[in-house]
This record gives sequence, C-alpha cells and structure tokens, in this order.
Amino acid sequence: MSVSSAFNDEKGGSSSVGEPEYGHDPASGGIFSSDYKRHDDLKEMLDSNKDSLKLEAMKRIVAMIARGKNASDLFPAVVKNVACKNIEVKKLVYVYLVRYAEEQQDLALLSISTFQRGLKDPNQLIRASALRVLSSIRVTIIVPIMMLAIKEAASDMSPYVRKTAAHAIPKLYSLDPEQKDQLIEVIEKLLADKTTLVAGSVVMAFEEVCPERIDLIHKNYRKLCNLLIDVEEWGQVVIINMLTRYARTQFLNPNINESLLEEGSGGEKAFYGSDDDEDEDEEEKEKKAEAMAMAKRKPYVMDPDHRLLLRNTKPLLQSRNAAVVMAVAQLYFHLAPKAEVGVIAKALVRLLRSHSEVQYVVLQNVATMTIKRRGMFEPYLKSFYIRSTDPTQIKVLKLEVLTNLANETNISTILREFQTYIKSMDKDFVAATIQAIGRCATNIGEVRDTCLNGLVQLLSNRDELVVAESVVVIKKLLQMQPEKHSDIIKHMAKLTDNIQVPMARASILWLIGEYCEHVPKIAPDVLRKMAKSFTNEEDIVKLQIINLAAKLYLTNSKQTKLLTQYVLNLAKYDQNYDIRDRARFIRQLIVPTEKSGALSKYAKKLFLALKPAPVLESPFKDRDHFQLGSLSHLLNAKAGGYQELPDWPEAAPDPSVRNVEVKESVPEWTKCSSREKRREKKVEKPFYSDSEGESGPTESADSESDSASGSESGSGSGEESGSGSQMLSFSVTVKSYELLHRITGEGLSVEYCFSRQPFSSDANMVAVQMQFTNNSTSETKSLHMEDVKLQSGMRVKEFAEIESLPAGESATAVMGIDFCDSTQAANFQLTHTRKFFVSIQPPVGELMQPVFLTENEFKKEQGQLMGMNEITEKLTLDIKCRNEHAIVQRVTTTANLSRVPCGSDKECRFAGRTVTSGSLVLVTVVTKDEGATQLTVNCEKMVIGTMLVKDILLALTQ
Repeated sequence: MSVSSAFNDEKGGSSSVGEPEYGHDPASGGIFSSDYKRHDDLKEMLDSNKDSLKLEAMKRIVAMIARGKNASDLFPAVVKNVACKNIEVKKLVYVYLVRYAEEQQDLALLSISTFQRGLKDPNQLIRASALRVLSSIRVTIIVPIMMLAIKEAASDMSPYVRKTAAHAIPKLYSLDPEQKDQLIEVIEKLLADKTTLVAGSVVMAFEEVCPERIDLIHKNYRKLCNLLIDVEEWGQVVIINMLTRYARTQFLNPNINESLLEEGSGGEKAFYGSDDDEDEDEEEKEKKAEAMAMAKRKPYVMDPDHRLLLRNTKPLLQSRNAAVVMAVAQLYFHLAPKAEVGVIAKALVRLLRSHSEVQYVVLQNVATMTIKRRGMFEPYLKSFYIRSTDPTQIKVLKLEVLTNLANETNISTILREFQTYIKSMDKDFVAATIQAIGRCATNIGEVRDTCLNGLVQLLSNRDELVVAESVVVIKKLLQMQPEKHSDIIKHMAKLTDNIQVPMARASILWLIGEYCEHVPKIAPDVLRKMAKSFTNEEDIVKLQIINLAAKLYLTNSKQTKLLTQYVLNLAKYDQNYDIRDRARFIRQLIVPTEKSGALSKYAKKLFLALKPAPVLESPFKDRDHFQLGSLSHLLNAKAGGYQELPDWPEAAPDPSVRNVEVKESVPEWTKCSSREKRREKKVEKPFYSDSEGESGPTESADSESDSASGSESGSGSGEESGSGSQMLSFSVTVKSYELLHRITGEGLSVEYCFSRQPFSSDANMVAVQMQFTNNSTSETKSLHMEDVKLQSGMRVKEFAEIESLPAGESATAVMGIDFCDSTQAANFQLTHTRKFFVSIQPPVGELMQPVFLTENEFKKEQGQLMGMNEITEKLTLDIKCRNEHAIVQRVTTTANLSRVPCGSDKECRFAGRTVTSGSLVLVTVVTKDEGATQLTVNCEKMVIGTMLVKDILLALTQ
C-alpha cells in the first residue's frame, strides 16, 4: 500500500479491501467483523526497508497521539524500529515509547538492551530519549538499571542529558523510595552543575525527593541566585519557591524591630479574661522592655546573601510569564523588608490587566497581601473596580480587595462604587456587595450610620435575596450600638410579614428578642404572629421563635406567658428532635418547678447576657501562613505534599556554610614560564605571554616590564605614562574551562580560556585560546570545527585545522568569537574521526577590553552615565578583602578592565569597553570603615551592567 493511499484512508477516504467504510450502516456488522484490522497500512510502512516510509509512518502515529487517539496496538511494530539507524525515525520511536512504555511493560522490557545502547549514542537527543523511556517503564526489576543510567547521565557532557537525568530522579524515587540515599548523591552532584538548563530540573527533583536536606543548598545558594535570571521560566518558578523556604530558615526577619515594638506596645485584651489580667506580671513587663531596648540597641543588618536573593529576583517582575511574576511577588511578600515590598504591586496590577486567565489566582494573593500591606495597593485602587463582564468569582475577589483597601480617605469613592454594584443582575455578587458594605461600616466608624441607612433602604427591594442579605448584615451592625437604632429594629419587625427567606426571618427574630427592651410594644405582637405560623416555618426560624418566647417570658411575662406556653407546646411535638430538645430545656429553665435545678435561678443571666458585637473579618485574614501562590493558600487548607513555610529563626544561622572555595584552575601548560620548558612539552605556541603565565597577583609598581607586557600597555597617551605602572600593577591569573573531557572525547581533551588579547583578524571578536591534548595511544588527524550554531548576529572565526596530533602530544589553537555583547553560547562540533558537540559560553567580564582614562576623563564619562545607566549596590567586605590589593585583584579577575588612577586609597576605579559595540563600562568600589563598601557600575548597556554587578559582588563577597 502506498503512503498516499494510506494517508487518504486515515482521513476517511476510500477504504482498502477488507476494511469497512464508516458511511455504511453500522447494523451490517462490518465494523465488528473479524477480518477488520486497524492500522495495517502503518504496520506495513514500519516493516518496510525504506527509512522514508518508516519516518512517514512515525509522523502519522505521533500525530494520532497528539490528537488523543489510541495507538497502543502499534507498540510491537514500533518497538522493532528502536534500533533503526535513521536518527529522525529513532527520535519519533522514543517519543512513542515514552507514551506507551508504562502500558506495554512486557514488550518494553524486551528492548531494555536497545535502550541501554541508546544511552551511549553520540546524539544527545537519542541519549536523553533513551533515558526518558527507561524511566517510564514502571517495573521494579529494572530499578538497578535505571539507577545506573541516571548516574551515568548525570555526568554526561550534554546539559540536555543531565537535565533529563534530573527529570528521571523523581520517577525512580516514586517507583522505589529505598533508593533515596543514592538519588540524593546524584542530586547533590547535579546541584553543583553550573548550566542554567539543568538548574530548574534538579531543584524540582530536590523538592520531590529530599526537600528537608537544606544542607545540599548551602554551597549552591549563591550560584542559584546568580543563574536565576537565565534559567528557563518554569525552572525559575521552582527555584524561587524553594529559595523562599530556604531563606526563611537561614536569615533573620527583616522586620524584626517592627514586630518587637508591636509586641512591646501590647495589643487588645482578650475577650474573656480574669480580673488578674489587668495586673500584668512584672517579669513579663521586664521582658517586653528588654525586647524594646534590644530592638533599639541593635539595628537589623540584612545578610548579604538575603540581599542577593532579593536583588536577583527583582528583575523577574518584568517577566512575560505570569507564574514567574507571581513567584517573585510571594518571595518579596514573605522575605522582603516592609519598605521594599511595594515594588511588587505594580507588577501584579499589570498581570491583572494583561492576563485575564490568571486574574483569579492574582486576586487571591492580592486579597491576602492587602490585609498586611494595604498601603502598597492604594495607588492602584481603580484597577480593582468591577466590570460587568467579569465572572462572579472575579467580582467577589475584587470586592474583597476594595473592602480591604477602604479607609477614611477613599471610603466615599468605594461606597459610590458599591451603590452601583447593588443594581447588578448577578444576585450572588449583590449579596457579596452588601456584606462588603457591612465590613466597611464595621472597620470605619465614621460611615457606620451612612452604611446602615443605605442597607435599611435595601429592605424595600423587590428581590428577596437582597433583602435577606441586608437583614443579616444589619443585624450584625446593630449589635454594636442597639440603643441608637431602635427605629431600625421597629422597621425590621414590620418586615416579618413580607420576608420569606428563612435566614432573614431568623435574623429579625433574634434582633427583636435580643433587644426586646427597646421595643416593648412591638415584640409581643411579633411573637403572636410567629406563634400562628410556627408549624409552617423552617427549623432555623422555629428555633429563634422559641428563643424570642423565652426572652419575652423573662422580661414581660404578664403579656407573653400564655403565648410562650403555646409555642413550647407546639415545639414539644415537632418532628425535628433539635426543636423538641430545645423546647424541653427552655421550659425547665424559665418555668421553675419543684424538679427544676439550681440553673433556673440564672435564667435571665443566660438568655439576656450582653453578647459581644460580631467582628466582620476578611476570609483571607489568616491565609498568609500558607505560602502565597500555593494550592494550600488557594484552598485555605493544607493540601497533600504541601511544605510548610518555616518560621524565621530567632538567631541567624552560620552564614559561612554558603561560602564556596573558588579554585582558579590554571592549566598545566601555563605553569612553565620558560620557553625552553614549553619546547620540551612540544607546545606549538605558548598559551599565554611570559608575564601572564606568572602565578598569583604581584605588585610591581616600579617595574617597567609589567607596564610594557600587559594587555594593550602601549596604548596609553603620554600624559598617562606616569600612572601606567599603577594601572597595571596587578597581574591577573586567567581562568581556564573544560571544553571536552578525555573520557567523553575518547582520549581527546580540550581546555579553553579567554586570553584577553586582541584577536588579530577582527577587533570585534573575543580571542579564545584552546589547548588540545591527545591522551590516547593513537594519532589524531584532521581536527577541525563543523556545524557552528549561533544566535542571531553572532560570528565565529574558526581555528586552523590541526592536521595531526600524535599520541601524548598537545597543540594550541586560537579562534575568534563575536558574542554581540551577550552571554549566549557558541555551539559547534569538534570533528576528527568522531563528532563531539561542545559549547563556549563567556562570562560577562570577558566581553570587555580595557580602556585607559585619566581621573578627569573618568569623572566626565561617569557624569554622563547617571540615572538609568547606573547601578549601585552596598555590601560588607570580609576583613581579608578590605585592602586595595585584594579588591583590584578580584575585580580585574572578574572583568577585563583597566585600573584608573585615583587620589584616594579608599576608592578603586576601573574602565573598559565592550568588544563588539564599544559601549563604555565604568566600575567604582568605595570602601568605608568596618568593611562597608559601595559598588557602582555605570554602563551604556544596562543588561551588561546588571550581569557585571552580580559577578563582581560574588567575587568580592567570597
């Protein structure tokens, strides 16, 4: 069967012989005939010897899966092609197997050896797909194989494969939790990975397998903070949520002084309390006084790592992904000082306007935030006004936010909005608006009478639900000042003939009974009417009729004694046992007999005791103990798998656990400074110049050789010659990076470094020097570059082909890369007998070249790069880093900048330009007493400046 005919059949065209036509009468039984076989055409194509037919079949099968159709019966035919040599076919076969491996475990197990071979495939996509399929087979017997595959993949040269290994970890853990210890070792290894592609996935694995092991995060904390901005979006969400909980265990509460003062000032007294509470214990007073004194004596100083997290997450508030913005918002809410939380308000309001699909979740979080941080959303009040097109649940949440934002200043505006909302046809929304008016009246005493009068007007509304909700809210408001509102109580008593909603009728009866002394003439008449309709009332109304009768009997027995007995007799035989029990209990309590207990003496105190006015609170009042944005916060209940947000520690844990010893890896071939020794090693070209090969920074202000041998040392003008030795007084150790490991490269190892020398062929390119070492026992021939893949605008000047590299020998080559002033990686293949996929990604400091400025020129340029082109950060330097020598060495190691002369020994200045665009970069480090330091970067390109600040801060604080 041809491909075209098979495709036509799939689309519903003419059927082949033996297959039914769906247009025929189903009663004919053709569809259920025994000779009907599905997907015969696809099976024939998969059994073909032509890769083109197999590829077409797999494309159609994957398309079927994407449309939700069942293709499981093709599993035997597909799995036979798992060893196909065509890479495109193999990719699609693995995609299919990931989908059905769990359902067809027996057949999948037969191909285990093929998957294991796939783990060794040169193509990273095949290796990753093989691991993905292997981890999708949910059979305990292959757990050791899966564990071995994950461990090998965690050491793979491809970050994509390592990312897949991280994804496989939770799968194996759910299959066999006993493997937890071994998996933690893999997680620890992957957490140390410096690739942004891996970071989000391994943190997700960490959260699934061992979230309690925060010790694994310590040494990777700063790296995760610095990588965060470059991680893919969903990885950012995972990392931010994890770092939020981590920070709550490692740093002090930034609002600790404020909370101590609040505790010291004392809150409202408990509602129920003994008289002894007034005489507060002297010891307790001393503790509070001591806490206040401590707060004043020791001002809070934020940990630099705490500041690092806040600083590096702030730019993500501009992310186009709503989940990322929400994650940063919750982080700031839970971790930032009160004065800094306001930055998230604008981002959340922007989400409301641009992402209608996330409005519900955003408003849930905003409703919680407005309870503790009302001020930051007040400027955006109009953003929460309700539109007629909003769904009911959105309207209710916006009402909640508006109510939380109400204060004496804006209450008149908000009440005008509420008057409009009451006219809506959405009855649930109208009921919520009435409740919101009641809450505003409770919270703001100045408008209580206005709100009450407005609600009373609603009692004449034609809609019963509106009237009922108004009655319930009025009842709560009247409890605050009942003696001032007897007219309203009388008006509500008259409504008992018209209002039929049970809750509203019950509320009116409760009010009349509670304040019967204020309406002595009306209350007995209301009881008379209710007694007549008692048998037809709802249970909730009957209970309030009984309560009203009991209260009137105690206060006005002369008029209501017979009515009360009549009501109690009716209730005695009611079908509801609650009503029967209540009637018997009340009869014994209010009508004393010989059998009555001592409790009857206190009947008046029981029924007519003063009751506290209800507090109308927001349903979001206590939700902030859940992490914002979590399912538990949404449900206001702890969901399965939820990790509690830790409380702030009382004392700061040791910050040194996050210190990582940075070992500058100087290549072996750079340790020999003499030309004779380099010739002995048969290196074709010295990797560095003699002066750069010297290990460690050394001061040689008087040495002319240093000033002459440095990078671009001869470019200074005549008037700068006097300070040239000062600018180049530090020799920088150039860091090398591994490009290809000898095991992965099958004996060939490659290291590279950014030599900080001008690239001769093109001044806009960064010079990258590479050292090739043949560790095998055979000669390597024709070593060159292929298949260069670059981002838009980037360029590469390939190194000259190395025709022969004998066993045990090394060779050096230089290539040029124009990174376009970005840190995007340059990807290419190193090729000799095999192809090896490699990638070079530059630190931002290597995208620059030094420029020599006088002090006056520096100040002039800095003055033109103020405002939006300036980034300033404050930090505290460790005692070993407070000297000028250490600062200059760390800054120049981080970035290819030159030293600018300065008259002050407390200030260090550096200057450079980006290689591609020539954008100016100025760095100033000012050190004050006790290590307090200010870092300022002025840069024409703010993206470059932002990344440079992060790198220099990291270098200065380590």
